Amino acid sequence: MTQNPYVIDQMISAKAIAARVEALAREITAHFRGTDKLVVVGLLRGSFVFIADLVRELDLPVEVDFLEASSYGDATHSSREVRILKDLRGEIAGRDVLVVEDIVDTGFTLSHVLHLLRARGPKRLEVCALLDKPSRREVDIRATWTGFEIPDEFVVGYGIDFAQRNRNLPYIGKVRFLA
Repeated sequence: MTQNPYVIDQMISAKAIAARVEALAREITAHFRGTDKLVVVGLLRGSFVFIADLVRELDLPVEVDFLEASSYGDATHSSREVRILKDLRGEIAGRDVLVVEDIVDTGFTLSHVLHLLRARGPKRLEVCALLDKPSRREVDIRATWTGFEIPDEFVVGYGIDFAQRNRNLPYIGKVRFLA
């Protein structure tokens, strides 16, 4: 399969992302103050850069775990079929849990993941998403904390990919197809 050529226009600078991550960390730290250990669950793969920056800013004892769910593959739109590709290694029953997501789009993936995690009996279960596209929502779901609300654009960078490319960009960019 050949892909159309594309360019990437910067939407959110690395500096703006860093400032927002610091602010989110302060809010999350205040919310979970007093926890004996916060289990931070990164949704792979898109959240890995965000979670790394976020946990370094949290002033809390943290444990990091990962869950990989997919509803995109190499496409630019959700298939609406969520598959769990990697499950958590640790237990979350009775624990404070923060799910870290790269982007909330249709809401299908996040809804599926939260349903799965709630069934495991966490004490508290909250969500922090770097990006939110409310205009695309098909499932009634919201993150507790959101970095940036964006329009219905296909984006890459800061861990978010298009066909496994562009994760290494330090900013969030809009993909613009040329042909």
